[in-house]
Amino acid sequence: MMTKRRKVSNLLALAILSAVVHRPMHPYEMAAALRGWNKERDMGIKWGSLYTVVGNMAKHGLIEEVESVREGRRPERTVYRITEAGREELVDWTRELLSVPHTESPQFRAGLSVMAAVAPDEVIRLLKGRLTLLDEEIRALRELYERDIADVPRLFLIETEYDLAILNAEASWVRALLEELAGGTFHGLREWRVFHETGEIPADMRELAEKKITDM
Repeated sequence: MMTKRRKVSNLLALAILSAVVHRPMHPYEMAAALRGWNKERDMGIKWGSLYTVVGNMAKHGLIEEVESVREGRRPERTVYRITEAGREELVDWTRELLSVPHTESPQFRAGLSVMAAVAPDEVIRLLKGRLTLLDEEIRALRELYERDIADVPRLFLIETEYDLAILNAEASWVRALLEELAGGTFHGLREWRVFHETGEIPADMRELAEKKITDM
């Protein structure tokens, strides 16, 4: 199954569809619902683009205007409902996200890719700090999960289970890496230290790097 090119590809659109399938809403209500359902964490929502995304969704027929309402002295607000095309998009997009692995490039991966720029002992210190923060995040998230699971069906907390699994996996991997670095068993550690002690890239590492440089 291939990733589709969608008319509105911002994940905020998917979040909005998940809100208005519940009932018609104006944008302010959409934002309130998504915040209340913790969709900010799930979708990486940028609230500044809310009205632009809503407008694009309406343009492409995923939602449609129902009415405009005014409450007191507040500006008039347009209420939107999901269309049949929007329902189909919600289901199809969800199917894709569940079934098709997407290559993601988190910032930690980027940092690991240039880790050699920092001396080994400093990397050990930095990773220990990261591990402390990971453990704190795991503890806080688990407390929230255990609080909510008493009243909320697991179906609506499954993404939190995923977050915990990913965080625990990262913490375990960082611990193992720290053991190798601190124990001196990390392959290439000696050359890495030489580079930071002398400022010179060891000949074998330089040769390897040159082999990986390809003509464009």
